[in-house]
Amino acid sequence: MKRIYILCLLALLFLWSACEEEPNIGNVGATISVNRNPSAVAPLTAMLSVTTQVDVSIHLRVIGKNGENSDVNNRFDEFGREFELPVLGLYADHENEVELTFFDGANQELGKEIVKISTNGLINDMPEVSVQTSNIGAMAPGFNLVNYFGFAENFNPQRALMFDAYGDIRWYLNYSGHPRLANLFYDNGMIRLQNGNLFFGDGSTGSVYEINMLGEIQNSWSLKGNGFHHMVLEKPNENFLVTVNDPNKFTVEDLIIELDRNSGNIVNRWDLTLSLDKDRRAWDTDLANTNVDWMHANGVAYSEIDDCIIVSGRTQGTVKLTASNEPVWIIAPHKGWETSGNGNDLKQYLLQPLDAMGQPILDSLVLNGEENHPDFEWAWYQHSPIILPNGNVMLFDNGDNRNYSANGFSGPFSYSRAVEYKIDEENMTIQQVWSYGKGRRNETYSRIVSKVLYYENEDNVLFTPGAVAFNGEQYGKVLEIDKQSGQVVFEAKVKAPIAPFNITFHNIYRYTMYP
Repeated sequence: MKRIYILCLLALLFLWSACEEEPNIGNVGATISVNRNPSAVAPLTAMLSVTTQVDVSIHLRVIGKNGENSDVNNRFDEFGREFELPVLGLYADHENEVELTFFDGANQELGKEIVKISTNGLINDMPEVSVQTSNIGAMAPGFNLVNYFGFAENFNPQRALMFDAYGDIRWYLNYSGHPRLANLFYDNGMIRLQNGNLFFGDGSTGSVYEINMLGEIQNSWSLKGNGFHHMVLEKPNENFLVTVNDPNKFTVEDLIIELDRNSGNIVNRWDLTLSLDKDRRAWDTDLANTNVDWMHANGVAYSEIDDCIIVSGRTQGTVKLTASNEPVWIIAPHKGWETSGNGNDLKQYLLQPLDAMGQPILDSLVLNGEENHPDFEWAWYQHSPIILPNGNVMLFDNGDNRNYSANGFSGPFSYSRAVEYKIDEENMTIQQVWSYGKGRRNETYSRIVSKVLYYENEDNVLFTPGAVAFNGEQYGKVLEIDKQSGQVVFEAKVKAPIAPFNITFHNIYRYTMYP
């Protein structure tokens, strides 16, 4: 009898010890249901409805195919018993495993549960992504958000997608059949707001939209009859800068407006026909009618320190403008600058290039863009102005018509660059301090579209030529470059079934899946 008592006691001690080491999910009493693609526009998402019998918080992990670096993690800090948990980052055509970990109020783990979610295959319009280099430890974290132009069966609506460091597509939107966005034309595409949602302009409806990561519209703003093109940008005060067409003007793509986020009113307006010279034709070749599309404003940056904007005009150059639409400086070859629409002599805003030693470059052939200097090149038909933390300006130098060469898709001047310029506004000088891309030549040469980004924590540059035609292929590339060493830490090719106008994508951003 005594022996039986001891055996029972040992068994109870073992069970108690086991419960301490691996808490029983039954103690949480979780009931879980799955709603796949709850918005009907984001096929690689789901919604989990979770009910527990005790108060908990939950960590969600989509288990990746390639180890922990391919996992998608999010901690939901809400504490309670009923939850609606969005699941982002599923694989297509796969039985995904989603791990939920439950915690009590003291952040002690109470248990885990695995939820299996099956998905369909990708739609035919999605691209093929191939990764050439992936040094994950040296990369900026996150997924590659591709503002995609390609298609196989249906160009409209345009679709954004995200792929991971291994080339797997883990998220995309498909607005086919949507009551408002079935003909979505977002041009430059979607970017993330300060609140974590995505936003974009739509040329089909003449509005700006805010959506969550399930693709559900959260808000929208009318452009008051103006036509959207290229991009929207959120200012620190949460207002929007938007490149638009004024239907009452003969010219196009030469107007920037500021849209008040709260009221929806237009609170500022930069008419570039007034601040610049709409009759300048220094760059002779282009893809558009330059009498109508003389500027082709394709990118905007905001300078918070002095409340100015920086506008890239594909066929003119890059100009910094005050809030009252007065030029501060112009990055462009000096050829052809005369008088602005409101009577200013624009030559006074042209920047003087310096060599690597800080000495002025006085060769008129270099100043006018007919030749390059070993230490300095102008940006040609550029996109994507960004302001770096050190105050310098970086551009995607597309290189089309470089040195007035009309080089097309091949030739000695056919290369695109990420280029960083140091600008001294007091002395009106410009110095090239860093660049990447010239050595890659046609392999990363994109006459149109494309973007650069900078990640301060890693000191890396994201260089994304979106319309490459090389060796009989049409594709876009994403390269992440260690700025100090010049080494590529990530490189992938994105190849669409069909690339309209040779465009695979307009640009790529790097974002975490959950904001």
